[in-house]
Amino acid sequence: MPDIPWFVYAMALAPFGLILVAAGYKYLQVRAARDWPSTPGTVVVSRSEVRDVKVIDDTRDDRQGVEQRNFADIVYEYTVSGQKLRNNRVEIGENRGNVDVAETIARYPVGTAVTVFYNPRQPRDAVLEREMPKGTAGCLGIGTVIVLVVVFGGAIGGKRISDFVAAHLADPKLSPLVVALGAFGFFIALFGLALHRQASLARRWPVVPGVIKLSGVETYRGADSDTGRAGPMMHERKVAYSYRFNHIAYSGNAGSISTSNPSPPRWQMRMFGMDYQNGAAVKVFVNPDNPSDSTLSPGGGAAWFLWAVALGFAVASAYVATHG
Repeated sequence: MPDIPWFVYAMALAPFGLILVAAGYKYLQVRAARDWPSTPGTVVVSRSEVRDVKVIDDTRDDRQGVEQRNFADIVYEYTVSGQKLRNNRVEIGENRGNVDVAETIARYPVGTAVTVFYNPRQPRDAVLEREMPKGTAGCLGIGTVIVLVVVFGGAIGGKRISDFVAAHLADPKLSPLVVALGAFGFFIALFGLALHRQASLARRWPVVPGVIKLSGVETYRGADSDTGRAGPMMHERKVAYSYRFNHIAYSGNAGSISTSNPSPPRWQMRMFGMDYQNGAAVKVFVNPDNPSDSTLSPGGGAAWFLWAVALGFAVASAYVATHG
């Protein structure tokens, strides 16, 4: 194996490892539900709704934040042992929102007769679809291939790259650091390219009218400092907007700002693109393939920032190579 720091491999493999773990967990859920009995049911509610979803936020003391996302709210009634029950779980696995909202509503309009699969030990635990979630097998296959390529490619190609770089350095021992800095810059540049492409596509999305919704100011304790003392009290303001696409209501996030000042000055709000008034009319760019995906500003500013960061890693790599 090349003498490349372990965290280089960890950063490359971590996202794909999470994909494999999530896909494997859903596969186990599918197997557990395979023997569940079924009963007829009827859809009584079919609409979109916004729900709060817990997300990881390392800036908070409890490492948890809340994000609003769009869901298809499909409520169905069914009867087990003479007891009428209701549920709104459609598929196996956890639904994190913002996916297939319109498609699910179209698949289960009000009054649709459905087959409900329920847990015989806990009949309130039920689903309409117990097949493997769409794309899970592909994620497993692609994730496995990428992990193998990263590991064995790093072991073979990385060794050759490290040896090649070492042959051109005054201090060959610095080769792993030079390669690591260059690799970080390369991957960050790829993310910048992806964001630039996404912004280019977003500028061609359909535009629909929307309305700004300002949330109240949320106060929370910031993450602990390196000294182990409690972090500062922070105040977060979020800006969301509502819109309709193909007669279905959605909500989007325009952004958020967290400061130690509960009433940040106007210029600061403007600098972070948060200078909106509650109830203001806005133009919303909507992804026609996934209407939950939208934006108020399809510009590619984030891509330029990532490219600047990538350039910084390239400069650092060159400096270490030439000056040690």
